Amino acid sequence: MRQGIKQNIKKENSPYFLTMTIVNWTEVFTNENYCKTIIETLQYCILNKGLNVYAYCIMKNHMHMIVNCNEPNHLSKVICDFKKYTSRKILSQIQVDQESRKEWILHVFQQAASKHSKTKNYKFWMDGNHAIELYNSNFTWRKVTYIHQNPVKAGFVEQMGDWKYSSARNYLGEVGPLEEVICLTPPLITIS
Repeated sequence: MRQGIKQNIKKENSPYFLTMTIVNWTEVFTNENYCKTIIETLQYCILNKGLNVYAYCIMKNHMHMIVNCNEPNHLSKVICDFKKYTSRKILSQIQVDQESRKEWILHVFQQAASKHSKTKNYKFWMDGNHAIELYNSNFTWRKVTYIHQNPVKAGFVEQMGDWKYSSARNYLGEVGPLEEVICLTPPLITIS
């Protein structure tokens, strides 16, 4: 599947570029505690669920990743578990933290849940992952560059390595918040 017309994970063994967005593009990841929850959960998925993370970036209201899984037919389940856990954890953090926008954020998530038949109280993530299969090395590198340049293009930082919650530091030979990033070396990803 080239550039994902139907943007679901179809080939579970392939690497994918994923974009996960918070409902209504709500800027939740401006709070460092919530970013840390994402990092800790990715760490758990790497160590316990066979997730391979090749690149990532947590923006203010969405995140990008390039991932695959060690186990065949497992990526969709791992991503589903990741989203379920992070939504519950961050929602509980919002409720107990000194979040200045607590009432507004919870209202946004309640409104989103009321429009979704499968969700009871709050809906944190939008449905889907905007999954794009990475079909060759050149396309993969364009996505890695896109991920790392995202905060620069948004005007948040001047250099990609300055954005704290990104794998750009890993690619620059430094330690990032998520140490287990598998930095790509061309041509790691090939299509058979």
